[in-house]
Amino acid sequence: MATPLTDQEKRKQISIRGIVGVENVAELKQGFNRHLHFTLVKDRNVATPRDYYFALAHTVRDHLVGRWIRTQQFYYEADPKRVYYLSLEFYMGRALQNTMINLGLQNASGVGYGGSGRDGRRSCFLDSMATLGLAAYGYGIRYEYGIFNQKIKDGWQFEEADDWLRYGNPWEKARPEFMLPVHFYGRVEEEDGKEPKWVNTQVVLAMPYDTPIPGYMNNTVNTMRLWSARAPNDFNLRDFNVGDYIQAVLDRNLAENISRVLYPNDNFFEGKELRLKQEYFVVAATLQDVIRRFKTSKKNCSGPLSFDSFPDKVAIQLNDTHPAMAIPELMRIFVDIEKLDWDTAWNITKQTFAYTNHTVLPEALERWPVELMERLLPRHLQIIYRINQIHLDHIASLFPDDMDRIRRMSLIEEEGGKRVNMAHLCIVGSHKVNGVAEIHSDIIKRDVFRDFSELEPEKFQNKTNGITPRRWLLLCNPGLADLIAEAIGEDYVKDLNHLQKLNDLVDYDTFIRDVAKVKQDNKLKFAQYLEKVYNVDINPASMFDVHVKRIHEYKRQLLNCLHVITMYNRIKRGPIKPFVPRTVIIGGKAAPGYHMAKMIIKLITSVADVVNNDPVIGRKLKVIYLENYRVSLAEKVIPATDLSEQISTAGTEASGTGNMKFMLNGALTIGTMDGANVEMAEEAGEENLFIFGMRVEDVAEMDKEGYDALQYYESLPELKQAVDQIKSGYFSPKQPEMFSDIINMLFHHDRFKVFADYESYVKCQERVSALTFYDGFMHFILLQNIDIHLGKLQGDFHFWVNCPYACL
Repeated sequence: MATPLTDQEKRKQISIRGIVGVENVAELKQGFNRHLHFTLVKDRNVATPRDYYFALAHTVRDHLVGRWIRTQQFYYEADPKRVYYLSLEFYMGRALQNTMINLGLQNASGVGYGGSGRDGRRSCFLDSMATLGLAAYGYGIRYEYGIFNQKIKDGWQFEEADDWLRYGNPWEKARPEFMLPVHFYGRVEEEDGKEPKWVNTQVVLAMPYDTPIPGYMNNTVNTMRLWSARAPNDFNLRDFNVGDYIQAVLDRNLAENISRVLYPNDNFFEGKELRLKQEYFVVAATLQDVIRRFKTSKKNCSGPLSFDSFPDKVAIQLNDTHPAMAIPELMRIFVDIEKLDWDTAWNITKQTFAYTNHTVLPEALERWPVELMERLLPRHLQIIYRINQIHLDHIASLFPDDMDRIRRMSLIEEEGGKRVNMAHLCIVGSHKVNGVAEIHSDIIKRDVFRDFSELEPEKFQNKTNGITPRRWLLLCNPGLADLIAEAIGEDYVKDLNHLQKLNDLVDYDTFIRDVAKVKQDNKLKFAQYLEKVYNVDINPASMFDVHVKRIHEYKRQLLNCLHVITMYNRIKRGPIKPFVPRTVIIGGKAAPGYHMAKMIIKLITSVADVVNNDPVIGRKLKVIYLENYRVSLAEKVIPATDLSEQISTAGTEASGTGNMKFMLNGALTIGTMDGANVEMAEEAGEENLFIFGMRVEDVAEMDKEGYDALQYYESLPELKQAVDQIKSGYFSPKQPEMFSDIINMLFHHDRFKVFADYESYVKCQERVSALTFYDGFMHFILLQNIDIHLGKLQGDFHFWVNCPYACL
């Protein structure tokens, strides 16, 4: 049985957050003062906290630069295969602390600055690839305005622009010397015997900004390159010549709007021209950059250029269908510019691309109108038509009498107007296709892309999503990270399989008490934050029941809300009965145009107003809606969470990564067998999660038989009471019919079957409370299955933590 390290062994180790020598501390101080003085032109008499942040950020970046340059030099000399990760979104979150952790500088500064931001799968991939020492690059758009800031006023969501570049970005380096042209519109000239020419185009310049991505304690610093749209200097030159100078300058904004704002991801496709421009803009600039790097590689500089080795040196990962235009764009470059024959170009293209699917919701799959693509990218539409013709000829040769199959597998949909199915384009143009959790990958093979999977079963595989433990444990929960390091050493930071050693400490009382203390300390800090920001009296001994994610019907915040109302009604019926106190915390943003999601937010905040101000309820139940949920807020709430809500309808959540972040920080999961919950249950044992509700096959069977919401409403008295309260205006007395749209949806248009899982969910929540009440402690599982090896789920461990509650 393993025991915690002795004090002598602890002293031999480097602290998990990095202990640096006196010389490095002095060097950091010197760099800090130098940047405050020379870069920011301030002294300590007038400097603001933001100035101090920027001075420290510039100082830390100085420590990156040498490693950054040497990494690129090494890649040039070694000429490895390079991975290019294309995404329309990179939610990087706060960079300073994460960078200092990866460089081992955290303790040297003794400060904790940082602005707001968001993190996501894409950023975790970049962090992990750098930590693994892979020659990887992230490519995206440098949006002037990020995802909106959410304001909650009178319970309603309002959006404010996220002007994240207002004060500059100390981490990025502009690279105007690598500015590249991107073409739009125009027409295609075709002459007999010659390849078509794309002419009379409008040109927008793509200006690259590079951000260093350091690996953890390994001297590798990779690059994320984001493109910003710039108008060329001769933009609308004809207007200058006729004297309309002002209008010509103003028209530059039309070109630069391409990188102006990030479209919110609401799992609902809108075929807007600006979005298609963004998608083509990023792939056109990126592919030029990729080919430039390939041509100037050491081997190609010293010998004749051949694209035969292109797939051996270049791997391009398409993150969802947003960068799908990279497939016809690479074909255009190979055929029109590099003069490769079609078959050679197509073979190279297929071997270069791989496609990650992120959703099974049909409304989220991109289908671009042919008319729009023909106007914006006429040559690319021609290429897509040719790809489709060859593809359909092949299908027809295999299934000559199956016209329905040919229709289903076409890249061009005919019903309701001609549209290009971008997911089909990605599948046909890639050599590998993956889902992001085992259950999700099975669904896309069995249902969504069944015809393609039957044709090429070897093409389809699974790569379960993951998160980086550097940000989601070391940075956000240093108390737990240090405690684990003291017990088993620090190797787990890069290989979380080492956390299995914690199983040996399950009966080690001192360690268990220390872990419980870390959790309670985190809860106390977060309770103080909530009381300060929301002016609500929080019981830190209550169960922190947390549900934070985008607001969407399939994520079923409504189911959680119905449970809150049910708990409220139970307390009202029996105010002196024992009740395990809960603080229910819900947060997330609704897409600006998503009416139902905004109504859900209004309902939750209205319920919170009633619950939090009812003297009968007291401290037994509180409901908080977290405004403007983002990475910096996630770093506060996740370490403090007791119960993590992962309650989407089975078969709708592709993976989820919030579930992993909570579990890594010692929260227990209540959820359906959906997304990565399935694999988490396999790793930890289903008995160690609170699993409820329909399975995928149950949902499929209900879809066949028909879902009758009224049946559940009439047969479940507590559900009926809660729904009637919403319907009658109990939570909206000034406007009794405020939530009629929600009620109508729940009874007549609920694809995600909230009522069908209500009873199972409530009973599962009773198990949560019963375990707490009768045993006097909650068993928490710390399950590691999370760190990624290019998306590969790893690890297998859990241990128990006793956490006492006050049961009122």
